[in-house]
Amino acid sequence: MATHTASKTHSTHHHHPHSSLAVIFYFIGLGLAIFGLFLTNHPSLQALLYSLACLSAGFQVIGEGISQTYHDSIQAQKFKPNSHILMGLAGLGAILLGEELEAALLILIFAGAHFLEDYAEGKSKKEISKLVELTPKLARRLDGLGEIDLVPVDQVQVKDLVQVQKGDQVPLDGFVVKGQTAIDESAINGESLAQEKGPGDSVYASTINNQATFTMEVSQVSDDSVFAQILDLVSQNQDHITKRARTIDYFEPIYVNSVLAITLLLALLGPVLFNLTWPESLYRGLVLLVAASPCALAAATVSASLSATSNLAKSGLLSKGSHYLSQLADIDAIAFDKTGTLTQGELELTDYYLNPDLNQAKLIQIFTAMEKESNHPLAQAIVNYFPDQESLNIQVDQEVGRGLSANYLGDNYRIGRPDSFPMAESKISQLKEVWSQEGKTVVYLSLNDKVIGLFALMDRIRPSSKEVIDYFKQAGVHTTLISGDSQETSQAISRSLGIDNYYAGVMPGDKAALIKEQQEKFGRLAMVGDGINDAPALNQAEVGIAMGQGTDIAIDVSDLVLMNQDLSTLGLAHQVSQKMDRVIWQNIDLALAVVAILITTSLLGPLTMTLSVLVHEGSTLLVILNGLRLLKTLPGKNKPG
Repeated sequence: MATHTASKTHSTHHHHPHSSLAVIFYFIGLGLAIFGLFLTNHPSLQALLYSLACLSAGFQVIGEGISQTYHDSIQAQKFKPNSHILMGLAGLGAILLGEELEAALLILIFAGAHFLEDYAEGKSKKEISKLVELTPKLARRLDGLGEIDLVPVDQVQVKDLVQVQKGDQVPLDGFVVKGQTAIDESAINGESLAQEKGPGDSVYASTINNQATFTMEVSQVSDDSVFAQILDLVSQNQDHITKRARTIDYFEPIYVNSVLAITLLLALLGPVLFNLTWPESLYRGLVLLVAASPCALAAATVSASLSATSNLAKSGLLSKGSHYLSQLADIDAIAFDKTGTLTQGELELTDYYLNPDLNQAKLIQIFTAMEKESNHPLAQAIVNYFPDQESLNIQVDQEVGRGLSANYLGDNYRIGRPDSFPMAESKISQLKEVWSQEGKTVVYLSLNDKVIGLFALMDRIRPSSKEVIDYFKQAGVHTTLISGDSQETSQAISRSLGIDNYYAGVMPGDKAALIKEQQEKFGRLAMVGDGINDAPALNQAEVGIAMGQGTDIAIDVSDLVLMNQDLSTLGLAHQVSQKMDRVIWQNIDLALAVVAILITTSLLGPLTMTLSVLVHEGSTLLVILNGLRLLKTLPGKNKPG
């Protein structure tokens, strides 16, 4: 029989989360302002309602501004205000000048933009609570008499003996002293195959015991386990902020201090410099304060970021913040995990060969019946490929290191790793070498200790993987594969997808270190992954991107989530993020130009408060409309724009 090829398809960093009370007060303020618009025959009551609207809508952001300014000033040991202070003073100044409606509009727009920005950001602070929940809490410790005590893991010491039952998490790092099993270590190393374990083999905390109860000796206390190190790596990077955030942090107090200083000088020196009366000088200073308030600037990113995130959400990508999309626009390199990211995360039978002199149908029926007795991923893949086989009454023995064996009608059959068999015939050996070099996992089938066939299984590459790699290479973005899988598999995947370079057999702590190394070599970097083992690397990267069906912790620490599992959506996201950046800078340029014109006009000529606010609101409307252009889906997501 010929060889078979399987064909089955199976905001800025100082934003704080707002309480529901703050949002309620904002809408109360909005309601008061709207109600005030209808009281044209009661100017005093109207002015009072506008003033209350200003205070109600702005109490959270203004209070936050005062608090932030106080803490930043104490830390810097110099006065370090932020734009919230400036907007609060501008609102107060407008009220003092009798322009209560303008004051309400300024604060409503600024506070509204602030709330919307935080809403768009979603989870700007990466949480690690779910990772903590995944850590084993209890261990079945054996005492000197062999009795089992269920104790907290932090009470277990090095060299204690612990029993791990089938289906349980391994509670601590150690090594097997009794029993044989297979352990799912994908949470730690990304390896899609369960790892067979026997006496002397290492086991790791939080991995899953798939097969049989075993006894282990503890080698690391809970705080020193590999899983605890992952938790530490994630925690260490919680507060890293973007370069853009650091730039805003640097220039914001300079701008605010400059405006406050010029306002104060104009108010105090107006009579001397411009021959103004004291009331005129004070009025001109307050007009300047309102003119310099960054109202349009506050709205510059909101409509653009909300439109961009809404557009991408329709395509299956969720963003936890506009600044992460901005970071994506600027990436110089992108790294991918393998299992569950570039691949489906499930093994499939790709090829098989059976001795053509034997009864093919009978052999398939026998080995499929054997595999039905195993819960190993390899076995499940074979059963899935041959779904309609008649059930046979076969007693199967499962032995770590030797695989499955069974006696049927006087013959012995065995399925296992190639290195557990004697030398096979040349045809089978040649196929084994070819398939292994393609990154496939190979198992042999023997009849009475003679190898009569082999099977090749592989974690299938996602259809969209080649597309996304091609996109980023065309866009001039360096691509890297970082995998915990074997050298052969990683090399084969990289070669077939055209990835620039790869790293194989990488442990979680090393993944984060490799990301840091890549950042130093290439610049800004995005990381795409799906597992617990990817969490430190996702956190280290400027942009962490999780697969939507990945682990909770990968999604939790990531910045973008691919809910549709379609990697080609990243190409669209890259284009949208670049367009969003262009639109935001257009808005910022417009807002700054308006502020510059208003400041200059207020210094050189009699700019009225009404005209100042009118220009402010007009420019704010323009930046909002400009941002709404991003609601339009970009054509041709497969090609760099």
